[in-house]
Amino acid sequence: MKIKTAYSSLALACVTALGLSIASPVLAADGVIIGSVKDAAKARSYNGAKIKLIELGLVTEAGRDGTFRFPSIPKGTYTLEISYLGEDTVTQTIKVEDNDIARASVEFGSGETIDEILVRGQRSGQASAINQQRVSDRISSIVSADAIGQFPDQNAAESLQRLPGLSIERDQGEGRFVGIRGIDPNLNNVTINGLNIPSPESGVRSVALDVIPSELIQTLEVSKSVTPDMDGDAIGGSVAVKSVSAFDKARDTASVTVQASQNDLRDETSPKVSGTFTKKLSSKWGVAGAVSYFDRDFGSDNVESNGDDELEQRHYTITRERLGSALNIDFRPDFNNQYFLRTLYSEFSDDEYRQGNIFTFDGEDSEIERESKDRFESQSIFTVALGGEHQLDTWEANWQLGYAKSDEDEPDALYYIFKTENDSIDADLNTMRPTVSQNADAMDLSTYEVDEISFEDNYTKDTETSIKFDAARPINVGGYIGELKFGSKYRSREKDRDSSITIFDGDFDDLDAAQFGAASPDYSLDNFGPGLNRGVMRSYFNDNREGLEVDSLNSDVESRGATYVNEEDIFAAYIMGSVDIEKLHLVAGVRYERTDFSTSGMRVELVENEQTDVEEVVNTPWEAERDYDHWLPSVNARYTFSDKLQLRAAYTQTISRPKFEDVAAFQIIESKTEEDDGVFVTEREAEVGNPELQPYEAQNVDLSLEYYPGDVGVISAGLFYKNIDNFVVYADVAGTAGWEGFEEVIQPINGDSADLTGLELSWVKAFNNGFIVSANATFTDSEATTFLDGEKFETQLPNQSDRIGNLTIGYEANDFSVRLATTYKSENFEEIDGDMLRFEDDHVQMDFMARYYINDTMQVYFNGINLGDEPFYNYFDTRSQNAQYEEYGRTFELGFTWQLN
Repeated sequence: MKIKTAYSSLALACVTALGLSIASPVLAADGVIIGSVKDAAKARSYNGAKIKLIELGLVTEAGRDGTFRFPSIPKGTYTLEISYLGEDTVTQTIKVEDNDIARASVEFGSGETIDEILVRGQRSGQASAINQQRVSDRISSIVSADAIGQFPDQNAAESLQRLPGLSIERDQGEGRFVGIRGIDPNLNNVTINGLNIPSPESGVRSVALDVIPSELIQTLEVSKSVTPDMDGDAIGGSVAVKSVSAFDKARDTASVTVQASQNDLRDETSPKVSGTFTKKLSSKWGVAGAVSYFDRDFGSDNVESNGDDELEQRHYTITRERLGSALNIDFRPDFNNQYFLRTLYSEFSDDEYRQGNIFTFDGEDSEIERESKDRFESQSIFTVALGGEHQLDTWEANWQLGYAKSDEDEPDALYYIFKTENDSIDADLNTMRPTVSQNADAMDLSTYEVDEISFEDNYTKDTETSIKFDAARPINVGGYIGELKFGSKYRSREKDRDSSITIFDGDFDDLDAAQFGAASPDYSLDNFGPGLNRGVMRSYFNDNREGLEVDSLNSDVESRGATYVNEEDIFAAYIMGSVDIEKLHLVAGVRYERTDFSTSGMRVELVENEQTDVEEVVNTPWEAERDYDHWLPSVNARYTFSDKLQLRAAYTQTISRPKFEDVAAFQIIESKTEEDDGVFVTEREAEVGNPELQPYEAQNVDLSLEYYPGDVGVISAGLFYKNIDNFVVYADVAGTAGWEGFEEVIQPINGDSADLTGLELSWVKAFNNGFIVSANATFTDSEATTFLDGEKFETQLPNQSDRIGNLTIGYEANDFSVRLATTYKSENFEEIDGDMLRFEDDHVQMDFMARYYINDTMQVYFNGINLGDEPFYNYFDTRSQNAQYEEYGRTFELGFTWQLN
């Protein structure tokens, strides 16, 4: 698919067609129609309302603030037809004069129709989202702020899981990463207010959306097909997060929410408070802000194994704080010019204490490790975007400057390892929840010795600056009015990871492990044994650090091997055209993206040679760079059979660049030379990055049918197909070129090819009797082929689930609303682990929400999350062979909201 010297045939066809259309531009028009769509009480704007200019066959839609525009309209009298699902269609006559602006003010209802039902209920969010989806140029799904407020979702990831074809990956039971149509979240693109968001997570591209509180969001849009004016790195799709703006609201608003929640696994109560406001300071200036703070105490119980001879029990206690804020300023001096400043800051921290027992089963040589992890980790995202939108006669020009920074800081992390030998231990690993049999000595801390203490400072920073420009104007395509659009974007990104790891492995002879003992933790999966006192271990280390013996070799290996810098510059340009031909709306064009990538790190080799009596670390700087480019053509078509039925089709080409850790310049090599029966034998193992990884490349075909039966509802069915080249898997490449003589070398490599075929079904309906139903299901089938050391592996795509589903049943009356929501995600293949395949088991979660409206401004709500106490489970090869089993418990929330709007 990648072309360096010529266009692909489809790209060439698109550019040729657009070139012909440019030759016939629409002449400078005599008039412009501008307008807005609101309710009779001027209380809300109708984002997504469809406006049709009957006589010319032109169609547009109302924006976030309810406004619309028809440029280049000849003198005459015209009829506007305005439709919005849930409202009766409105028509309005308007007269256009030479060199004049005709203004239309459209009102729905009399203030006592759908608005009375929608303004505070579940149907409001559904109506807004469905109308925006109906008029979109792309195949997309949308969640509005109203809908987000109707679920017990704490962050953007959990809000997105309700949409067709979307699933989430969880950490400690809370949604973090979003998968689209079952595809790995690293293959998605995420933007906030038009900015590409760097990831605070070390090594990855995927943005953990749990750092964005749901209160800061105005809309979430998921595009499953892309147009040329969008970034091309979106094999799964593109997630656009838009924060609040004063001009999105018909009038000034303010709200405050306070909440308390309790997790039954740890029996802890957690507070939350949030607030939002929008205010138009004048007809030209508007300001909007939001802030959210959540302090959550919870934990999990975990048991996991290597599928062979090792079992680990883990007990987590966590305090998670989330602080988010947004401040947006808009300046609109007139209808033709708009300026905006969008800012968002989010900080997320985990204060985590983990206790673990590791059992290694080896007959008389069996041993037990008791471990502790005392870590505070914080992540932050800061974005600022300055831009403008301008109407210049027949041209529309938009520009934006952006800066985004994400970081992850893990200072002063402290780890302890205690060891003992014990031949009594035994366990059956061929079960979901293995338990351990052990004698009394295994439970006695006095039988353990301190084996190792490590102290770590890790910091990851990911920054991106960007500039983009777009221009559009009407054109004439064979007698039909359309639009030509072109633009360019430049992104400069740098991701740094810096690690300082000190390992202490000596001077523990006089140390009694029992002095660190504590009461046994409340562990629900087995008999955990005595706990480890976090405060005592931290105090001991602080007081005795200078006298402890440092393992300088392994400290150097771990620190240098985990430190690298990646830089990536992306230049993009595109040209596209859209046109309405009778009932057909067509968008076609091509995007060009060039990527310049460089990485610098270290080749770190730990040499332990008994023959020469040498122990040393050999550090060799390693740098690599490469560049590549892609032409990415796309066509999106929408055919409207009637106001209720429309067909969509799309062909797109997209890419996804490899994860930063996978492509980073780092090598960690261990080389041991030991005597074996009089002969010295050298064994070498390595973990390495791969700067030569190729980006994923995909061809995507989509076909969907949408039926809008009236009122608030939609029934849709879609087929999609993806052919993906160069997907990435982790594999043991020992013995291959460059790695001859190694026992094991774990490295990410490009797979051969993969195919993904799917069916997506959705039904949303708000009945007049108050009942609401939302159901969707996505079925996919993937085949991926990897050749490794002469062996052929045929699997699913990594992290791809072949069945995803959601079912929500709700009811709302004048004073209350309830909603029961179930999400389902089938098993998915994760990775090749030695000679075994590791899978994530299916997951079913049920959540409940109830809301009571005390009056027009006050409401109370109750949420129940994970009512079925669904665990997280991974397995090897067969479902009965444990890899990881983890429980989180149920969470219950009680809150109060005061709202003025």
